[in-house]
Amino acid sequence: MGYRRPDGRIGIRNHVLILPTITCATQAAKQITELVDGTVTFIHQHGCAQVGIDYEQTFRTYVGMGSNPNVYGVVVLGLGCETHQARSVAEEIKKTGKPVETVSIQDHGGTLSAIAEGSKIAVKMVQEASMQQRVPFCFDELIIGTECGGSDACSGISANPAVGAVSDMIIDRGGTAILAETTELIGAEHLLAERAVDDHVSKRVYQVISAMENRAIMMGVDIRTGNPSPGNIKGGLSSLEEKSLGAATKAGTRTLQELINYAETPTKKGLVWMDTPGHDIEQLTGMAAGGAQVVLFTTGRGTPTGSPIVPTIKIATNTSIFERMEENIDLNAGTIIEGKETVQDVGNRILDEIAMVCMGKKTKAEILKQHDFGIWRIGPTF
Repeated sequence: MGYRRPDGRIGIRNHVLILPTITCATQAAKQITELVDGTVTFIHQHGCAQVGIDYEQTFRTYVGMGSNPNVYGVVVLGLGCETHQARSVAEEIKKTGKPVETVSIQDHGGTLSAIAEGSKIAVKMVQEASMQQRVPFCFDELIIGTECGGSDACSGISANPAVGAVSDMIIDRGGTAILAETTELIGAEHLLAERAVDDHVSKRVYQVISAMENRAIMMGVDIRTGNPSPGNIKGGLSSLEEKSLGAATKAGTRTLQELINYAETPTKKGLVWMDTPGHDIEQLTGMAAGGAQVVLFTTGRGTPTGSPIVPTIKIATNTSIFERMEENIDLNAGTIIEGKETVQDVGNRILDEIAMVCMGKKTKAEILKQHDFGIWRIGPTF
């Protein structure tokens, strides 16, 4: 059951988003969410002194967050003199047909007046949103994001393959699964290139891998030796390739249909690769901006990560971390390691959990209001 939006897409949440287009407006946005129940926002450090493709990517991320079908309506809050103008962002979001209003701190005479105006608009939107009725929908309307953070020696043989099984099941039902984390696919790129739908997509696989490695080389770092992180090493991983081979199993076994840029919306059904960094929050934000309604997040080290607009289902790779951080983690795939369940068994459990979350069940990250947000910056600030 979900909410049918004016553009035809289905949302599984009904948020009113207070969207600050500049870091100067984030505290005012936060004040509005504290005053008005039913609203969400995020803190960030972006929105000004950005140029070129870096500006375009941040703009695309703002628009994608507001356009995500989990959002009923948006109050775009700006300062007034920033690079990313609130009106420009709002105009793009309005193309979805959802309610969108803008508030400028400078135009309204300061922070307090802007908070008052934004709150009035938000109250009206929340009341309208509360009248929306859920309608039935099928898995073919879902876009699921997949992510792994804080991997351990169990990631590649428990939770990640189980998510891969879910990816296959969603795709077989006509839906879409996003594979992200380009840095964590280095060393496994040949396996995905072999599954590409055509030569163009196959070549793109190697291009994005090469570009990611070259960014590190420009900083004097060989990413293949600089990764995995200390937490990954402590968890039992010895090399980036070892981590990547485990991470790639989240992609299941189906054909790779396309490779899209950060925060872009998939144009095809099936398995889609989004070019993102390995940074958990930045890739989660990219998939949310790309239209994912739900994210599956595996962890072997434990994480509280969540999104302000997209339910994030956390899946433990081992029972020990699940029991230690049960307040943050939704499901345990450690039963595969213990021989109590198969990969497909856990995949079926995850699919059932997705259905329940779509019906309104809250994830642990939602309950704890873990509203993380971060944009992958690809250029300097001027």
